[in-house]
Amino acid sequence: MIDEFAKDTLHGRLRRDREALLWKLDGLSEYDARRPLTATGTNLLGLVKHVATVEARYFGEVFGRPSPELLPRWQDSDGSDQWAAEDETRDQIIGFYRRTWEHADATIEELPLDAPGHVPWWPEPFSRTNLFAVLVHVLGESIRHTGHADILREGLDGRTGLRAEHEKRIDEEARAAHRAKIEQAARAAARAMPQRS
Repeated sequence: MIDEFAKDTLHGRLRRDREALLWKLDGLSEYDARRPLTATGTNLLGLVKHVATVEARYFGEVFGRPSPELLPRWQDSDGSDQWAAEDETRDQIIGFYRRTWEHADATIEELPLDAPGHVPWWPEPFSRTNLFAVLVHVLGESIRHTGHADILREGLDGRTGLRAEHEKRIDEEARAAHRAKIEQAARAAARAMPQRS
C-alpha cells in the first residue's frame, strides 16, 4: 500500500514539474528560448532537451527498456543535450520530451518500486539500484532544472511561477520596492559585519 502511494506521489510530482518546465518556453521567441543566459551557456530549450535525455536514459537503459528515441551512447556524451542546434526545432525537442514521458511513464507504471536497475555511469557500489532510487534521482534533476528555468525566465521578462493558472500580473513598482528593500538590508549587513575573504 505504501509503495503505491509513494510511487503515485513521486510520479505525480514529476508530471507536474514536466509541465512547469515546458511552460517556461511559453510565448518566447526562438532566440530567447535558445540563447545562452549564463556564463556556462544555460538556456531554456537546452534545459528541456537535457531533462528529456535524462528521463530517456534513466527510465530506459537503466531498466533494460531502451528508449525508442535515438540517443548517443552515454559514454559519448559531449554536452550537446544541453542546447539546441540551429537545425533542431522547438517542436522537435518538445516532441522528444513528450515521447520520453510516455516511455518513462510506462516504465514507472509497469515496474514495482523495488525493481532492480543498473546505472552504468554511476560508480560502484552505487550502480546497482532500483526504481524508487531512480525516480527520486530523476525527480531531483527535474526540480533542479525547472528552478533554473524559472530564474532564467524571470531574467528575460519577469514571468515567474509554477503554472499559468497561478501567474499574477507583474507589478513592476511593487517588485522594485521589494528588491530595493532587500538590497538595502544586504548593504546594511555588509557594513555592520566583518568581511570574509
